[in-house]
Amino acid sequence: MIKVGDTLPAATLMEFSEVEGNGCSLGPNPVDVAKATAGKTIALFALPGAFTPTCSAKHVPGYVEKFPELKAAGVDEIWCVSVNDAFVMGAWARDQNTGSKVRMLADGSADFAKATGLTLDLTARGMGLRSNRYSMLIKDGKVASLNVEAPGKFEVSDAATLLAQAKA
Repeated sequence: MIKVGDTLPAATLMEFSEVEGNGCSLGPNPVDVAKATAGKTIALFALPGAFTPTCSAKHVPGYVEKFPELKAAGVDEIWCVSVNDAFVMGAWARDQNTGSKVRMLADGSADFAKATGLTLDLTARGMGLRSNRYSMLIKDGKVASLNVEAPGKFEVSDAATLLAQAKA
Protein backbone atom coordinates (compact mmCIF):
# COMPACT_ATOMS: atom_id res chain seq x y z
CA MET A 1 0.00 0.00 0.00
CA ILE A 2 1.16 3.52 -0.77
CA LYS A 3 2.44 5.45 2.23
CA VAL A 4 3.52 8.94 3.26
CA GLY A 5 6.65 9.93 1.35
CA ASP A 6 5.88 7.77 -1.70
CA THR A 7 5.49 9.18 -5.18
CA LEU A 8 2.08 8.62 -6.72
CA PRO A 9 2.02 5.76 -9.22
CA ALA A 10 2.04 6.46 -12.94
CA ALA A 11 -1.61 6.44 -13.99
CA THR A 12 -4.12 8.15 -16.21
CA LEU A 13 -7.48 9.18 -14.84
CA MET A 14 -10.35 10.45 -16.97
CA GLU A 15 -12.28 13.68 -16.55
CA PHE A 16 -15.54 14.58 -18.26
CA SER A 17 -15.58 18.11 -19.68
CA GLU A 18 -18.87 19.75 -20.56
CA VAL A 19 -17.22 22.80 -22.07
CA GLU A 20 -14.53 22.76 -24.69
CA GLY A 21 -11.50 24.57 -23.37
CA ASN A 22 -7.76 25.03 -23.58
CA GLY A 23 -6.61 21.58 -24.74
CA CYS A 24 -9.83 19.92 -23.53
CA SER A 25 -12.45 18.57 -25.87
CA LEU A 26 -16.02 17.81 -24.87
CA GLY A 27 -16.45 14.48 -23.15
CA PRO A 28 -13.82 12.37 -21.43
CA ASN A 29 -10.26 13.72 -21.35
CA PRO A 30 -7.18 11.96 -19.98
CA VAL A 31 -5.45 13.34 -16.88
CA ASP A 32 -1.88 12.16 -16.46
CA VAL A 33 -1.45 11.96 -12.69
CA ALA A 34 2.29 12.74 -12.70
CA LYS A 35 1.92 15.80 -14.95
CA ALA A 36 -1.22 17.07 -13.20
CA THR A 37 0.35 16.92 -9.72
CA ALA A 38 3.78 18.31 -10.64
CA GLY A 39 4.52 21.46 -8.66
CA LYS A 40 1.07 21.49 -7.06
CA THR A 41 -0.57 20.69 -3.75
CA ILE A 42 -3.56 18.42 -4.30
CA ALA A 43 -6.24 17.42 -1.80
CA LEU A 44 -7.29 14.03 -3.15
CA PHE A 45 -10.13 11.99 -1.74
CA ALA A 46 -11.28 8.65 -3.06
CA LEU A 47 -14.43 6.73 -2.46
CA PRO A 48 -16.18 3.50 -3.45
CA GLY A 49 -18.70 4.91 -5.90
CA ALA A 50 -20.55 7.83 -7.39
CA PHE A 51 -24.13 8.39 -6.22
CA THR A 52 -23.65 6.12 -3.18
CA PRO A 53 -25.20 7.33 0.10
CA THR A 54 -22.20 8.39 2.23
CA CYS A 55 -20.26 9.65 -0.76
CA SER A 56 -23.13 11.86 -1.98
CA ALA A 57 -24.43 13.03 1.39
CA LYS A 58 -21.16 13.68 3.23
CA HIS A 59 -17.90 13.14 1.38
CA VAL A 60 -18.25 15.31 -1.74
CA PRO A 61 -20.34 18.06 -0.09
CA GLY A 62 -17.72 18.44 2.65
CA TYR A 63 -14.97 19.16 0.14
CA VAL A 64 -17.18 21.55 -1.86
CA GLU A 65 -17.97 23.41 1.38
CA LYS A 66 -14.32 23.53 2.54
CA PHE A 67 -13.02 24.65 -0.88
CA PRO A 68 -12.23 28.26 0.16
CA GLU A 69 -10.44 27.15 3.33
CA LEU A 70 -8.43 24.47 1.51
CA LYS A 71 -7.37 27.04 -1.11
CA ALA A 72 -6.36 29.45 1.67
CA ALA A 73 -4.29 26.64 3.23
CA GLY A 74 -2.28 26.28 0.01
CA VAL A 75 -4.20 23.57 -1.83
CA ASP A 76 -4.15 24.17 -5.58
CA GLU A 77 -6.80 21.60 -6.56
CA ILE A 78 -9.24 19.16 -4.97
CA TRP A 79 -9.67 15.79 -6.67
CA CYS A 80 -12.39 13.22 -6.13
CA VAL A 81 -11.39 9.81 -7.52
CA SER A 82 -13.78 6.90 -7.93
CA VAL A 83 -13.91 3.62 -9.82
CA ASN A 84 -16.59 4.79 -12.23
CA ASP A 85 -16.45 5.91 -15.85
CA ALA A 86 -15.99 9.54 -16.83
CA PHE A 87 -19.61 9.91 -17.95
CA VAL A 88 -20.89 8.86 -14.51
CA MET A 89 -18.40 11.16 -12.78
CA GLY A 90 -19.52 14.02 -15.04
CA ALA A 91 -23.17 13.41 -14.16
CA TRP A 92 -22.29 13.19 -10.47
CA ALA A 93 -20.36 16.47 -10.70
CA ARG A 94 -23.53 18.14 -12.06
CA ASP A 95 -25.64 16.51 -9.33
CA GLN A 96 -23.25 17.62 -6.57
CA ASN A 97 -22.68 21.12 -8.03
CA THR A 98 -18.90 20.73 -7.80
CA GLY A 99 -18.32 23.35 -10.49
CA SER A 100 -14.67 24.33 -10.59
CA LYS A 101 -14.17 23.44 -6.92
CA VAL A 102 -13.67 19.66 -7.15
CA ARG A 103 -12.28 17.77 -10.13
CA MET A 104 -14.31 14.57 -10.48
CA LEU A 105 -11.86 12.02 -11.86
CA ALA A 106 -12.73 8.55 -13.10
CA ASP A 107 -10.57 5.49 -12.41
CA GLY A 108 -12.74 3.33 -14.65
CA SER A 109 -10.70 0.13 -14.54
CA ALA A 110 -9.42 0.68 -10.98
CA ASP A 111 -5.86 1.03 -12.29
CA PHE A 112 -5.02 3.88 -9.91
CA ALA A 113 -6.68 2.09 -6.96
CA LYS A 114 -4.71 -1.08 -7.72
CA ALA A 115 -1.43 0.82 -8.15
CA THR A 116 -1.85 2.54 -4.76
CA GLY A 117 -2.90 -0.72 -3.08
CA LEU A 118 -6.07 0.98 -1.86
CA THR A 119 -8.70 -1.32 -3.34
CA LEU A 120 -11.94 -2.52 -1.82
CA ASP A 121 -13.54 -5.74 -3.11
CA LEU A 122 -17.29 -5.22 -3.25
CA THR A 123 -17.94 -8.15 -5.58
CA ALA A 124 -20.32 -9.73 -3.06
CA ARG A 125 -22.46 -6.57 -3.28
CA GLY A 126 -22.45 -6.57 -7.09
CA MET A 127 -20.05 -3.64 -7.38
CA GLY A 128 -16.78 -5.42 -8.23
CA LEU A 129 -13.37 -4.03 -7.33
CA ARG A 130 -13.57 -0.45 -6.07
CA SER A 131 -11.43 2.13 -4.33
CA ASN A 132 -11.19 2.21 -0.59
CA ARG A 133 -12.42 5.40 1.06
CA TYR A 134 -9.42 7.63 1.87
CA SER A 135 -7.93 11.07 1.54
CA MET A 136 -4.40 12.20 0.88
CA LEU A 137 -2.54 15.45 0.66
CA ILE A 138 -0.18 15.40 -2.30
CA LYS A 139 2.72 17.81 -2.69
CA ASP A 140 4.54 17.81 -6.02
CA GLY A 141 3.47 14.23 -6.76
CA LYS A 142 4.41 12.85 -3.32
CA VAL A 143 2.08 11.72 -0.55
CA ALA A 144 2.34 14.18 2.36
CA SER A 145 -0.48 12.66 4.40
CA LEU A 146 -2.75 9.63 4.01
CA ASN A 147 -5.99 8.87 5.82
CA VAL A 148 -7.48 5.45 5.08
CA GLU A 149 -10.91 4.58 6.42
CA ALA A 150 -11.73 1.31 8.14
CA PRO A 151 -14.38 -0.71 6.24
CA GLY A 152 -17.77 0.96 6.39
CA LYS A 153 -16.43 4.03 8.23
CA PHE A 154 -16.32 7.76 7.45
CA GLU A 155 -14.13 9.24 10.17
CA VAL A 156 -10.72 10.30 8.82
CA SER A 157 -11.06 11.03 5.08
CA ASP A 158 -13.34 14.03 5.49
CA ALA A 159 -12.51 17.55 4.37
CA ALA A 160 -11.99 18.88 7.91
CA THR A 161 -9.25 16.30 8.59
CA LEU A 162 -7.41 17.05 5.36
CA LEU A 163 -7.80 20.80 5.94
CA ALA A 164 -6.12 20.48 9.35
CA GLN A 165 -3.26 18.56 7.71
CA ALA A 166 -2.93 21.17 4.94
CA LYS A 167 -2.68 23.92 7.57
CA ALA A 168 -0.02 22.03 9.59
